[in-house]
Amino acid sequence: MTHDMPTPGAGLIGKRVNVLDKGWIELQDLMGNDLAIVNAARTSFLGESKGTDKDKKLLFYLMEHRHTSPFEQVEFKFRVRAPVVTWWQWVRHRTWNFNAQSGRYVAFEEDDFYVPAVWRKQSPSNKQASLGQLSESEGQLLFDALGEHYARGYALYKQALEAGVARELARVFLPGFAVYYTWVAKVDAHNLMHFLHLRMAQEAQYEIRVYAEVIYEHFFKPALPWTAEAFERFVLGDVR
Repeated sequence: MTHDMPTPGAGLIGKRVNVLDKGWIELQDLMGNDLAIVNAARTSFLGESKGTDKDKKLLFYLMEHRHTSPFEQVEFKFRVRAPVVTWWQWVRHRTWNFNAQSGRYVAFEEDDFYVPAVWRKQSPSNKQASLGQLSESEGQLLFDALGEHYARGYALYKQALEAGVARELARVFLPGFAVYYTWVAKVDAHNLMHFLHLRMAQEAQYEIRVYAEVIYEHFFKPALPWTAEAFERFVLGDVR
């Protein structure tokens, strides 16, 4: 049985998917496809494609036995808008290359703050996780308070700017973890899979998990269908 060789992410560049209340992910560039991974592996002994069946079998062998360097030959470059509460965790993955919007050069807008859909409760058994959520009436009180907090912080930020304070200093009035920033983020497929394995897990914080899931479903799988199939079989397991 033969398989159709995947095309290199046809139609994906420029695609944007909304995330959270005001965030999004856009694929800016893509280098390589499943065949690039296979050809990189065969470079070790100056080989070439041997047809779709054998090529796919080799890619699955690479994934199963953790021969990771060929997967580094594919690269994704994203433009991402996310709140600091998301970026705070994302930048821990130091295999990514980042370039961020600067509050020193660009003034923030009044609605550049993250508003969660629900208020999650602290898990009693896991210091790093949440479990359950507040009732609608309890939550509404906090949503009202959050709106007032954002409005007050932004008003002080604008007051400082109008008084002539530098943008780099005036931003101290903004609610730190809630501000949305836009970043360019680049990563190879091997390190992206490591990121996805950790951040799509159910115990990962929701605000980064939703970004990881969008990357996987809307960009990674369409760009690298063979790799995604092997990734799900040999790496993800019960993570999802």
